[in-house]
Amino acid sequence: MTSRTPTRTIRRAQGRILRAPFALLLAALAVGTARAEEARAPAISLHLPLACEPGRTCFVQHYVDRDAGPGARDYACGSRTYDGHNGTDFRVRTGAEARGRAGLVLAVAPGRVLRVRADMADGRVRGADAAEIKGAECGNGLVVAHADGWESQYCHMARNSLVVRPGDTVAAGQPLGQVGLSGMTEFPHLHLTLRHGGQVVDPFAPGSPADACDPAAPGRGGTLWEPKAAALLGYQAGSVLNAGFADGPVSMEGVETDTLRVPGADSGALVAYVRAIGLETGDVQSLVLTDPAGAVVARSVQPALERPRAQSLLFVGRKRPAEGWPAGAYTARFQVERAGRVALEKTFGLAPRAP
Repeated sequence: MTSRTPTRTIRRAQGRILRAPFALLLAALAVGTARAEEARAPAISLHLPLACEPGRTCFVQHYVDRDAGPGARDYACGSRTYDGHNGTDFRVRTGAEARGRAGLVLAVAPGRVLRVRADMADGRVRGADAAEIKGAECGNGLVVAHADGWESQYCHMARNSLVVRPGDTVAAGQPLGQVGLSGMTEFPHLHLTLRHGGQVVDPFAPGSPADACDPAAPGRGGTLWEPKAAALLGYQAGSVLNAGFADGPVSMEGVETDTLRVPGADSGALVAYVRAIGLETGDVQSLVLTDPAGAVVARSVQPALERPRAQSLLFVGRKRPAEGWPAGAYTARFQVERAGRVALEKTFGLAPRAP
């Protein structure tokens, strides 16, 4: 026997469905929209990881590498990264500042400390030395677990500077330790890696595909930095890290350790120097030193760079003339010309005084 459902009954059922309250449909749509908005909304809000002033006492040296291949590009399609770099490098100006207030490492968000390492020696790693720290390239540091599967990792901290232990609960902005020179590094900085569900996330462009970048409007897709931090961390295609005067030869080591002596009225030489970071292919650097009357004491104009340069040290100067240094203020002017325009500029002065 075959059972049939009367056509009239089907139509009555269809009518009941079609007559369902319109409010229920609106409610369903609202729930779907809310879930979509929740999926797009940042799940974590990050505070600055250092007690510094971005652009003055600390600078972003490298961003996350957004290139899936053997090349390298940052979230703005620039060269402020290198192949495989999985975090953001916050650099202080000198080793002395790394040990001061600017080098104080802070928790970027509330969470719980998972693991730490604190006993590695501080020291630059070069060439063959890398084999000695294989598996511990992060150096001294820690990992903090946050809500909803987020983790933050802090690397290259100073030996025995950590003030937290596994299991400790930390608040956003709470001190964790001090910037150092441990692990795979050649300059004092904090390397910060952010992960969600075990996957690296670029805090400057969390909503973009892993291999995408945006040269026209970096960060247009959103950021995980809280508003105050985001305002201070706008993308910079190059920065002046150090600028000053010395009374003799200038070296990268001397600038880094802040051991250069400031010239006096009787100094045997007067040298102006600038250390810049984040220079691009084709950049032309110039540095001009003038005396109190405005006459050029020394000038240097460098050839256009053939490739991007993470950092560059430029200096000019001269020996003391027989008649001594003219009294008054000396001025140095540094410029980086990029694609026919001034991309970086720094003017600074000195009035040599007798010892």
